[in-house]
Amino acid sequence: MIWMMERAGKKNKHNKGFQFWQQDNHPIQLETNEMMQQKLDYIHNNPVEAGFVDSPEDYLYSSARDYAGDKGLIEISFIE
Repeated sequence: MIWMMERAGKKNKHNKGFQFWQQDNHPIQLETNEMMQQKLDYIHNNPVEAGFVDSPEDYLYSSARDYAGDKGLIEISFIE
């Protein structure tokens, strides 16, 4: 993961080394169930896109485990 933070840091002229957190924020209002589901799918798929796991439910720290029928690390409220 260090190489990923270093790569992100080099892309941002405001950094001298590494970057862990995203520096911008563009909040949107989730108005429909479809929008909420799309954002949830996006979040669940992030570890797959990063190459950490093959499927979202394989990532230990993801609520995708709960949505797949396994038990995750924290209690969640499901989006219906």
